[in-house]
Amino acid sequence: MRMGPLKRSRTALTTAAVGLLATSAAFAVPGTASAAAGAAPGSEVTGTLADGTTWVADFPQTWNGTLILYSHGFGPLTAADAPDPTTQAALLADGYALAGSSYDPTGSEWALNTAVSDQFGTLAAVESTVLPHRPAHVIALGTSMGGLVSALEAQDGAGKINGALTTCGIVGGGVNLNEYQIDGEYALAQLLLPGQNTQLVGFGGNAGAALGTAATLTSAATAAQQTAAGQARLALAMAFLNVTPWDPSAAAPAPADDPAAQESAQYDTLFTGAFSILDFIELGRISFEQAEGGQDTWDVGTNFAAVLQRSPFRSEVEALYKAAGLNLNADLADLTANTNIKADPAALRNLVVTSDPTGRLEVPELDIHTIGDNLVPVQNENYYRHQVDQAGSGDLLRQAFTNSYGHCNFSAAELVAGVQAVMHRVTTGQWGNVATTASLEQAATALNLGPARFVDYHPGNLTGSVPPLR
Repeated sequence: MRMGPLKRSRTALTTAAVGLLATSAAFAVPGTASAAAGAAPGSEVTGTLADGTTWVADFPQTWNGTLILYSHGFGPLTAADAPDPTTQAALLADGYALAGSSYDPTGSEWALNTAVSDQFGTLAAVESTVLPHRPAHVIALGTSMGGLVSALEAQDGAGKINGALTTCGIVGGGVNLNEYQIDGEYALAQLLLPGQNTQLVGFGGNAGAALGTAATLTSAATAAQQTAAGQARLALAMAFLNVTPWDPSAAAPAPADDPAAQESAQYDTLFTGAFSILDFIELGRISFEQAEGGQDTWDVGTNFAAVLQRSPFRSEVEALYKAAGLNLNADLADLTANTNIKADPAALRNLVVTSDPTGRLEVPELDIHTIGDNLVPVQNENYYRHQVDQAGSGDLLRQAFTNSYGHCNFSAAELVAGVQAVMHRVTTGQWGNVATTASLEQAATALNLGPARFVDYHPGNLTGSVPPLR
């Protein structure tokens, strides 16, 4: 399989099908638990699956018959059954039982190779060793990378789960995550450090090398930010990275008619802080390569002019290039001409199989995303909506947005309101108006568990996305 031509071709994509999602092929085998079936009210129970995955479950004082199966995000492989203590307490108080796993602790923190099977294995273990009887309903809840897990559960969960709440999820899939990140990193290196052959992939397990690349790119960006030409080129690279134009210190995103303010906000979002978003991106590449067994991303064959043409940040870039007196077409041609990163076919195939949703849902799903997500761009939801619609599952999906900055920056009120909306869909068979902005806002406000910030919003295209490779 040649990786380069797959990058942006929308008419001649000829990659072979790679089969069904491997992680959903079977349950993990339940291991031991620290309590017999029928846990005491208000108790926490832990256990271990056959592959070493640990799980945790909390049983409420009065059970309402529903279990929430929680999938945690990228990071340490530690079992969790809720996104935060406040949400956990609120859900337990409402009578929900909670469960979640660590995922396989011997694998990469990009745990998609086993995450879905580990979660379904946890479900089987909790049903047999904790709950007094099989739950009437099971709701998948996922955060960030765990939001990708819950989306995969929604497409492979018939007979296991009844609905899903996906929050701040990487629902564009692992391939797109890698692709827009490598586009932006390559653009930074090529435009700001031409001829220096900055290492962008193949770090192995060398965290120092990955962070060294981040430091090199950050230093170059800091210098570039001092000039109009540098700001224009930074805006171009950050467009490929889908960086939100919402400054971390601001109360709202920069106005769309103020390109300079947009670029400044994106710069502060991507490069500032003791451990910046760029640091996170570079260090995260190690986990991807560990998980897939090789280099799983590419830039060869990318037409950067075509990519920018569909970007929601195109006007910003064009305005800043014009103001700086630079030739945008020349820089785009330069980027297109000098690509040299190729993916290992086996590694890419594994990434597709484990980490890319098909969009064919088997149960209803509600997605919630902050509009100012600094790590998983809200444009993921645009890509996912089109994918689900094309798969014929559009009636099962609803999406909602909060007017807030930051990755997974949800209040307990917003999360519990999302759970309530999914439960309504599961129990009635109809969405009705429960997933609308107005209804979610009303429900969240009534809970008195923090701010309610639901807002009508339509995200733009996910810059650098590629056609599904299945």
